[in-house]
Amino acid sequence: MPLPFLTADRAFETAEDVALPYEDRDRWRRPYRPGPWRVGAAALWLLLASFVLFAAVLIALTGSVSEAAVILGVALVVILGALRLLRVGVWVSPRGLRHVRYFGTRTTPWAQIAAVRTVQQPVRWLGLPRTVQGQALILVRTDRQAQDLPLLLTTHNADFLARPGSFDRAADTIEAWAAENRRG
Repeated sequence: MPLPFLTADRAFETAEDVALPYEDRDRWRRPYRPGPWRVGAAALWLLLASFVLFAAVLIALTGSVSEAAVILGVALVVILGALRLLRVGVWVSPRGLRHVRYFGTRTTPWAQIAAVRTVQQPVRWLGLPRTVQGQALILVRTDRQAQDLPLLLTTHNADFLARPGSFDRAADTIEAWAAENRRG
């Protein structure tokens, strides 16, 4: 069963002569694949959910349907959390750039984006408080101050840790989307 939210468009990897290949121009797309850390964490959450679902079935078989419903609700929350973890990242479309976080999503139209660029700076390692020197893709808006630049991607987040080539390709693709859509 194909899971389209796990893979980026294959057109980004196969087309060499076109800078920004796409099949359906109006669809939101993530121009990179989720990293092994993100997929592994989601797989562990789904494994936990399977055990919780099994517990719900056992509780329902013992006759306590109301308790089984509560445990089923817990399992559904864990499943939804794992799916949300897989959706986290940067998505692009002709309408703008969408930065999906675990607890929120911010969409910025291309008209409000002054630049998208890669900078060398201290970044958080897997989102933890520890910082290391790395690269970050930042979004420069036309209506913000220079010190308030949100980080879109980093070389040490769950998608690109130990995959510097993937970070470079994703950053270049997002920068190309920004350049094409700011012109048009």
